[in-house]
Amino acid sequence: MNDESLLEYPTEFPIKALGRKHPDFRKCVLEVIAVHAQFDSKADVREQTSSNGNFISVTVTFTAENQEQVDAVYRSLHGHELVLMVF
Repeated sequence: MNDESLLEYPTEFPIKALGRKHPDFRKCVLEVIAVHAQFDSKADVREQTSSNGNFISVTVTFTAENQEQVDAVYRSLHGHELVLMVF
């Protein structure tokens, strides 16, 4: 396995979580990411609802310091019961 990353750190890193429309989805995603990274909850967060209204995505852009941090965010989001996919 190659430990080299294609990214140069620190870098601005957007991560998107997708889930079913739920009143706590945004809050949960932000709480999970906040454990690992700092971001501005107004300027660095975008939310979009699917055209049929059944799904919601939340994109958070944060300054990633290293690959381990990015991996930890992905793992934590994947492990949350409300999150269906992470991009």
